[in-house]
Amino acid sequence: MGRKVIPLSGNHAVAYAAKAVDVDVIAAYPITPQTAVVEKLAEFVANGELDAEFIHVESEHSALSAVVGASAAGARVFTATSAQGLLLMYEIMHIASTMRLPVVMSIATRAISAPINIWCDHSDFMAASDTGWVMFMALNAQEAHDLTVAAYRIAEDPEVELPVAVGYDGFWLSHTVEPVEVLDTDEALKYAPKRYRRYVLDPERPITMGPLASPDWYFEFRVQLHEAVEKSREVILRAFDEFGRSFGRTYRPVDGYYTEDATVVLISMGSASGTALAYVEEARRSGVKVGLVNVRQFRPFPEEELYKHVERAGVVAVVDRAINSGSAFVGPLYSDVALTFFKRGFDIPVLDFVVGLGGRAVTRRDFDEITRRSLAYLGKRMRDVKQHYAFIGVRE
Repeated sequence: MGRKVIPLSGNHAVAYAAKAVDVDVIAAYPITPQTAVVEKLAEFVANGELDAEFIHVESEHSALSAVVGASAAGARVFTATSAQGLLLMYEIMHIASTMRLPVVMSIATRAISAPINIWCDHSDFMAASDTGWVMFMALNAQEAHDLTVAAYRIAEDPEVELPVAVGYDGFWLSHTVEPVEVLDTDEALKYAPKRYRRYVLDPERPITMGPLASPDWYFEFRVQLHEAVEKSREVILRAFDEFGRSFGRTYRPVDGYYTEDATVVLISMGSASGTALAYVEEARRSGVKVGLVNVRQFRPFPEEELYKHVERAGVVAVVDRAINSGSAFVGPLYSDVALTFFKRGFDIPVLDFVVGLGGRAVTRRDFDEITRRSLAYLGKRMRDVKQHYAFIGVRE
């Protein structure tokens, strides 16, 4: 269709997406590595390319609070953050979801202090996984752009009305540049039109949002949130299907590569999946039957879609970029994958490999070691695994 393809960093790809869907309100507070997102949006507003209210705030807590208020008044809103900024927003994330506000936020993933580290892992993203938000993780800059556009279609759907977070790896994606096909405003709004919302703050029709809920009612609010997140599964699939028909790029909650006959299936998220796929293709040429599942939709967790790609495997190796210290499940991604198998009574080794913390590179050599270690458990059951996790790439 002759769409514009331009070289963009992941940060700028997200900014162009927010511009394409014609957001009304942006709240901004800088934090590495997401700052370039809101800087670019400020440029769009300043030069008249985007007619939006740009709110400078004093903290990330205020940034999310500002867009919560604007969304409650009916505006289409956007904000962005990373790391400690996301943790400062944590309180308001729960408010946004339980008030059923279709806020969209990008997260350039970054390690959490201490010690201070500005580079990528998924500690921040995973820390928000219990907030009731729909959560996606992009594989590359094109996906960061597309998923941000799709987020509005999903968040504002009357059957959902939930906030959506789009994660993409700090520096590995936020600052590297690649060709991105940019959607223009007309086609983005045709796909994700601004919708009438029945319940918004309006002086002509006064309502109260977020009031005190006593024990008589609080439980019901939380159950309604849970049901809305579950309902979003169907809406996400419809939104992805229509995105494919409209723009020629079809997304699914998970992607499987070479999983039909794989002995070992790797499961990963984010930019590391690109490295994993390069490794898998190389290993296949050497006769190693290894496959890959890339998880794009983290919340709600796509159990059914993932299981279809791993049910014939001999060993499953989950690749985590975060640690849940003290948990029976060391890796956050691993916990959902392991429970997926447990619920289905499928007794094969499901192993967890923690990689790339604090921005350390995840290499094909790492995936080769993960595959080698996994093959040692081929033919065994989960009960035969004495230690289900390992740290890959840590200095002795």
